[in-house]
Amino acid sequence: MSSATVDGPTNEPPRGAAGPTRRRLPTQARSRERVERILDAAAQLVLTEGVEGLTTRSIAEAAALPVASLYQYFADKESVLLALCERDMAEMDDQVATDLARLAESGRLSLAAMVETAMRAFVVVYHRRPAFMQIWMRGRTNAAVYDYGRHHNKRIAENLLAFGVDTGLIATTRFGADQLVAVAELAVEVGDRAFQLAFERDPRGDALLVDQAIELVTGYLDRIASEQ
Repeated sequence: MSSATVDGPTNEPPRGAAGPTRRRLPTQARSRERVERILDAAAQLVLTEGVEGLTTRSIAEAAALPVASLYQYFADKESVLLALCERDMAEMDDQVATDLARLAESGRLSLAAMVETAMRAFVVVYHRRPAFMQIWMRGRTNAAVYDYGRHHNKRIAENLLAFGVDTGLIATTRFGADQLVAVAELAVEVGDRAFQLAFERDPRGDALLVDQAIELVTGYLDRIASEQ
């Protein structure tokens, strides 16, 4: 990973993930369009009916497709939810990478700026994909969704740590490599939980809680950095 860059999304599956996300990976444009219709329809239903009210039949009807067509790509409702998470998390990775690259080019790099840029990039995608937070908060009984989310958080931590080290924002003198990874993972998990609270009742996110979440993670990492 070169300095002033952060890795984008990866197709690497999480270890221990509960089964495949789809029966068949679409390669043709028409099939990809159908999958997107299914995912968009499911996302809209999550907003109107909730995660619990989602069924494969309701998704197919909303996508204007026969139920049999849905089953060509997804085994069940749970796999649709997982695919939605995969899509939206990949979009988050792209947004974070783009915004951090812009920050690096601006010459205004600081640890606080890195944290705020990354966390506000997530907020941008939460606003663009409002169903995601509903799935992430209420879909954790789906083992595959939970495992994929934890895997994604670990990947975010690794990427942000590498960005911080590459750009000189994070020193490696006092803490060992494994300790720094643990610190980064804790920061990401704390930020994730704080954002869940911020978006629990407001699909746009409680602005105060969003700001407090950013300050919380920034303060923790500032303290770690000052000890090195």
